[in-house]
Amino acid sequence: MTHTPLPNDPGAYVHHEPSLLRRALPWVIALAVLIGLIVLGVNLGRSVAERQRSFTIFFVEGGWKRFLLFLLGASGVLALLSLIGQRLGQARTGRKISYLAVLGDQLTHLFLMLVVLIAVYPLFYVLLAAFDPKNSLFAFPDFQQTNIFYKTGLLPRLDSLSTENFAKLFEGVTIPGWQIALAVVVGAALAALLVLALLSRLNQPGERLDRTRTWVMRAMLAALVLLIVFMTPAQFQGNTNESKFMLSVRNTLLVSGLTGLMAILLSTTAGYAMARLRFPGRFQTLLFFIFVQMFPVFLALVAIYALMYLLGLNNTFTGLILAYSGGAIAFNTWIFKGYVESLPESLEEAALVDGANRWQTFWRVIMPLSGSMLVFIFLNQFIGTYAEFILANVLLTGVDKWTVGVMLLSFTQGQFSTKWGVFAAAATLGALPIIAMFYGFQQYFVGGATAGGVKE
Repeated sequence: MTHTPLPNDPGAYVHHEPSLLRRALPWVIALAVLIGLIVLGVNLGRSVAERQRSFTIFFVEGGWKRFLLFLLGASGVLALLSLIGQRLGQARTGRKISYLAVLGDQLTHLFLMLVVLIAVYPLFYVLLAAFDPKNSLFAFPDFQQTNIFYKTGLLPRLDSLSTENFAKLFEGVTIPGWQIALAVVVGAALAALLVLALLSRLNQPGERLDRTRTWVMRAMLAALVLLIVFMTPAQFQGNTNESKFMLSVRNTLLVSGLTGLMAILLSTTAGYAMARLRFPGRFQTLLFFIFVQMFPVFLALVAIYALMYLLGLNNTFTGLILAYSGGAIAFNTWIFKGYVESLPESLEEAALVDGANRWQTFWRVIMPLSGSMLVFIFLNQFIGTYAEFILANVLLTGVDKWTVGVMLLSFTQGQFSTKWGVFAAAATLGALPIIAMFYGFQQYFVGGATAGGVKE
């Protein structure tokens, strides 16, 4: 809808209705998308019907019709509930409430619940496969069962689950008493953090609660660092790869933690220099950082491997940490640069007037104000390094140096020797540190991402 001023009266406007084509265009696009979805569904159903039925699939005649009837029935129930809710809301508030808006919200919630179920099901299945002693990622149908989940093979038999796959990950592992004590401290600290998180949700968080959370977190991190640093390969005497999985977790935590610290050291100094200092080549360096982000890591694998080989750093944690840290500079520098530019320069000018030099200004003024940003940079690099596989697979060749991703790959190699049960158990244990880190520091992660992406 546009307005054009009259030639004689600059303050008057002529109202123009949008053209018929412009009004019809959204409906044409929606109709085209709907027709495309219908054609895709028909072709998919036809291909499934024509495909040879495997013995691992429980085929239900007209199952798609039942599913559509379920969706229609659920939509009908939601339509009725929306009507009741709309009438009650109007009677209680005295304001007019759109029935279509209420119904749209309910149908959106139904769609989101289906999406969440579809997304969560594979995770739930892998968790159950970790306890399945058949060492198979697939639950074969049992047509004698009345339970539809067992009959179709959607779930393994829950009565046959055991911890056999997890026991294989700890075969031949020797853990001294002091390491057990540190592990107990870490577990107790995690439980305390969960309790404090619940208390903060129930009550208004106060200074005492925040102080307690800080000290608990420090105790947990200190115990975890001691546990990681002083754990040695000599404690893992098993003859199989799966018996060294916990060593690969320790290796990954060590590499990820040191890489996170290196990312903080490099990105904060570089980001502050880019934000506050003016020097020749500054703009070109920023453009180069953007240019580097265009290329995926695997394009540089040959160069990185050749460089590490010439320096004698292949199959070492030092070489892997240096490679990860070099790739972390560009993105984290941009993030910290955006955060520093959001801080008022008057703080630094006051420090300079008081006699501080540029380094003291950075260390005593900027860094104390960047707590959430430092945690964000560390977590961002930690999580990215923990999940990285390609570079570690190229540089690390000894089983005692493998990280989690490389160790998981060894469980799936071989046409007839894939250890899916052990793989699922190892994947479950390997995901716990990331879940704990992200849950414990999520407020800093979100706050740091926001602070680095928005300039005031």
